[in-house]
Amino acid sequence: MDAIDLLRRLVQIPSPNPPGDTRAIADFVAEQMRAIGCQVRQLAPSAKPEALNTIATLGEGEPRVMLHAHIDTVPIATDEARNWHVDPYAAVVKDGALYGKGSIDDKASLAAMMLAMQQMAGRDLRGTLALVAAAEEEVGGQLGTKWLADAGHLPACDFIIVGEQTANRVATAHKGVLRATVRVRGKSVHATNPDRGINAIVAMGKIIAALQGYHRELSARSHPMAGSPTCNIGVIRGGSTANAVPDSCAIQLDRRMIPREDPAQVRAELDAVLDSVDIAPASASLDDFVYSSWFESRLETELGQLFLDCAHRELGAHPGPIGYLPGSDAKHLTDLALGDMVIFGPGSYEVAHAADEHVRLADYAATTAILGDFVARVLTPPEE
Repeated sequence: MDAIDLLRRLVQIPSPNPPGDTRAIADFVAEQMRAIGCQVRQLAPSAKPEALNTIATLGEGEPRVMLHAHIDTVPIATDEARNWHVDPYAAVVKDGALYGKGSIDDKASLAAMMLAMQQMAGRDLRGTLALVAAAEEEVGGQLGTKWLADAGHLPACDFIIVGEQTANRVATAHKGVLRATVRVRGKSVHATNPDRGINAIVAMGKIIAALQGYHRELSARSHPMAGSPTCNIGVIRGGSTANAVPDSCAIQLDRRMIPREDPAQVRAELDAVLDSVDIAPASASLDDFVYSSWFESRLETELGQLFLDCAHRELGAHPGPIGYLPGSDAKHLTDLALGDMVIFGPGSYEVAHAADEHVRLADYAATTAILGDFVARVLTPPEE
């Protein structure tokens, strides 16, 4: 398939997550990679056998280069569906762009990587080129890339490229996240005499104000690529009726961590915020922690500098490094990165997860050219 036909075919295979059934698209990637002579493995965790991953490999030995892209997409929300101007799975090409669910996140990156594999097929490589088409990224990667890495299915590599939306600039950092739940317990009584009770919502209001102050204080910290950490309160639940004093209230918070922040220290900071607020006689607890790591790379290796050069030669402008605001599966690959790892791909995350998601074909072509240039310069023997 040529570049546009390949991308159209990928978009035309729905892979929303949830439910996260990636068997059809994983099989398509496997079929295409086998056709060009790759060694192909398809793997899925027993906890979710429909979350199928495909790993394709060319060559052997060192250096080892990994191309990684995820094959699941977010689902089409009800409100979003009404705002699409084309069928989200038709892969319509219009005004220099290809429209479709998953076109930018993450199937354009995947297609460009498949084309890089195709370019190197049939050559006597001086090293190994691996493509990882991973499931489950949109729900955290626990049963996708993390499972593959923890189970020993992925090789340690000298250079790893994680496909995401960076406008073809080279990203070397993204934030991590720690999510937690704050619960306040009070005492319920009839609202005709509320002072006999302990209002959990009122007590939680004091905690929310303290957390907002903590969020403002975090702006004093900064990472050169990822910016400042943040603390956001995203959900609140409390009470059952207006004519009763609520005896419980809960909030869910999202604490974004910049690279090198210690999650244990972040938990201690959140505990300190709660301890600083006098809500007696109500009581508060902090639990339900969910942690997702930050990612950072320094581009200090020869391959890292070479990748920057490939991007610069194609773009004619300084390619970075930059930070990437969303998260990615890079966080699950850090133990496998013997050298540098970058996040790289066409377009902007701002058009992902939304109606009329699209990729500019010129951006997609530039991604393909940069990846092709890099793998050729790394893996082609000198005599070729």
